[in-house]
Amino acid sequence: MPLDGIYLYKLKDELSCLKEAHIDKIYQPSKDELVFLLRSKEGAFRLLISAKQGAARIHLTSSKPENPSSPPMFCMLLRKHLSSAKLIDITQNGFERVITLVFSGKNEMGDTVLLNLVCEFIGSKPNVILLNQNGIITDALHRSDIETSSRLIQPGARYKDIEATDKLNILNVSLDTVLQKICSNNNFPLWKAVLNAIEGFSPLTAREIAFYCCNDIEKRPEELTQTQRAELKIALNNIIKDITERTNPVIIGDTSPKDFSFTNIKQYEPEYTSKTFNSFSEALDTFYSSREHTLRIKQNAHDLYKHLTLLISRTKRKTELRKEELKKCSDREKFRIYGELIKANLYRIKSGLSYFEAENYYDENCALITIPLDPSISPVANADKYFKEYKKSYTAEKMLTSLIEKDRLDLEYFESVLDSITRADSIAELNEIRQELADTGIIYINRNVKKAKPDNTFREYTSKNGMKILVGKNNRQNDLLTLSVASKQDIWFHTKNIPGSHTVLITNGQPIDEETLIFTASIAAFHSKATLSSSVPVDYTMIKFVKKPSGAKPGMVIYTNEKTLFVTPPKNLNSSLT
Repeated sequence: MPLDGIYLYKLKDELSCLKEAHIDKIYQPSKDELVFLLRSKEGAFRLLISAKQGAARIHLTSSKPENPSSPPMFCMLLRKHLSSAKLIDITQNGFERVITLVFSGKNEMGDTVLLNLVCEFIGSKPNVILLNQNGIITDALHRSDIETSSRLIQPGARYKDIEATDKLNILNVSLDTVLQKICSNNNFPLWKAVLNAIEGFSPLTAREIAFYCCNDIEKRPEELTQTQRAELKIALNNIIKDITERTNPVIIGDTSPKDFSFTNIKQYEPEYTSKTFNSFSEALDTFYSSREHTLRIKQNAHDLYKHLTLLISRTKRKTELRKEELKKCSDREKFRIYGELIKANLYRIKSGLSYFEAENYYDENCALITIPLDPSISPVANADKYFKEYKKSYTAEKMLTSLIEKDRLDLEYFESVLDSITRADSIAELNEIRQELADTGIIYINRNVKKAKPDNTFREYTSKNGMKILVGKNNRQNDLLTLSVASKQDIWFHTKNIPGSHTVLITNGQPIDEETLIFTASIAAFHSKATLSSSVPVDYTMIKFVKKPSGAKPGMVIYTNEKTLFVTPPKNLNSSLT
């Protein structure tokens, strides 16, 4: 996933449109990010530079990040030295993951000076460093430790280039030389040998080359056949073409982006698909915007997820304890028999006995039964004691059965909410789930906090024959869709005994073919806890057979006259909101 040297090389060429542009404004929305607003004859451009570990990059962006009320010190320093400066060059040494932006500006005396903004995108230590015209560090986004750092990044120190590796630049040497270096790395798998030999490659690119030539990224170079060596040469030649000619970057993923590359990636098909972009900046902007959006949702949902997971664990534990107690109650009938037999044999039982034997006339064979007695109380009191024990067990069984059923419904509800949280794709959806939990008394929300505005936009899909399919995004929407929006003739779908969204096929009174039923069932399976499973059971019935019991929690319904389809959820779905 880190930005590799070749992608950066392609990106540098794309950013050449910024040459001769002047800096209009400089922002620092977070401690690791900078945004430059540049203007030229072609218009305004927003350039983002990130030194965030795991997300270091440079690209044009369409987003407008929120800025702090007071700019950080490094931002103020950049404004002082670079305001109104003109970008005159963008340089890169080979395929090193270092880009230098060269600016022409004015110093305090009004003289023209050249200033370099060095952007280092090294995996573990990304940084942005401002140098004066003599190569002295003015300041950096991340300063190094004076005592322990082998490469000093401090104001006043002379900037030292990152130590070069012995990797080969694939554009500057022959393919035979590259192949010779790869094949000399027999201590490593092929993909690692490629990575160690060629400058600017990411692990993703190295694995793709190994996959292309032998479908086995773990095979060692010495194990390659002549045919596979020829395929390796073809793969490397294709990479050279991708570097030297105009290509389109790709993002690889399923429902969310997983990685990006300057070249097409085939190794993950068909699990992941590739999406092609016209711009390297657009690809990076899309990839990281989506990833950071997903991260924000996860962070926002963390407390809800943790709370519900704890509730589910507690409820399961309570249920198990109550079932154990219920087992004990199943033996209650013997207490009644003991009491009845004692009463029937009072004339034979003397006080002070610890037990007595009697014929059990409740048994078809009238077998003898031994009844324990408390010698400290009378026979009548012993009988009363057993009757009380019987009544106590009867009451306990009734209560435990009711509590176990309540636990089952609570567990079903908690798991449905947890499923909604895992599939939420916006902060607004999470806020609505949070409000639902507050309304049901499961969590507390400060009364002074404004209530989340209800979201009535369902997920919408269209079948091949043009029929509309609506899916609820949470339990409140499930109720709204099933009980208010859908008509009695529409068809309701839900995964059988699996948490998921209510899904409704809007029929408008038209007949339904089997293909549409299967497609709608697969959508219901996709929007459920079983989204990654196969052969998922999905119940369907007409809306008129779906009812909500009085007092039931949000999203909880009962239904009859159902049929069941077994479907496999699709890998991904494109939906619109309505």
